[in-house]
Amino acid sequence: MSQHDSADDTGTRGRPHTEDSYGIPASSQGLLPWGFVEETLAADRSYWVTTVRPDGQPHVRPTWGVCVDGTFHCGGGEKTRWVRNLASDPAIVVHRESADEVVIVEGRARRIDEETAEAELLERLDAAYERKYGVDHGTPFFAVEPSVVFAWRDYPDDATRWEFERAAGDGNEDENDDTEDT
Repeated sequence: MSQHDSADDTGTRGRPHTEDSYGIPASSQGLLPWGFVEETLAADRSYWVTTVRPDGQPHVRPTWGVCVDGTFHCGGGEKTRWVRNLASDPAIVVHRESADEVVIVEGRARRIDEETAEAELLERLDAAYERKYGVDHGTPFFAVEPSVVFAWRDYPDDATRWEFERAAGDGNEDENDDTEDT
């Protein structure tokens, strides 16, 4: 099975790595387009976010989020456990609420606030929250920069994986990771 069937600015698209017994096809026929990820994430109201506690344990909670400039953004109060987790370890996983039409984004959270971003971006993020949720959110926001994205709506036939370039020093340097995804 070929891991990568096509590449463009949305990453390298292919199939998830897993046991043959899961029935994921070897061919690229039926792979989902990147538009499925963008449209699905933009349309959802709530998401599950996983961060890493200082003791290494996972922390999962529901949150709101918006898509601005093709990037998923979420945010929370400075004293919340998940925001404090991101301050020490920016690893993040975002999963939409549905377990039938799935989008899972694994990556790094980049903090966006008055010190790290232009006022114009902060205004657009607040406006997106206002349109979607009827609230003025305020900072901090976090831009989720994906390293791997999974999606499907008719598992296993259309199970799709996108792999993105990893920045040096982001903590995800193992380019030869042949471990299974599921």
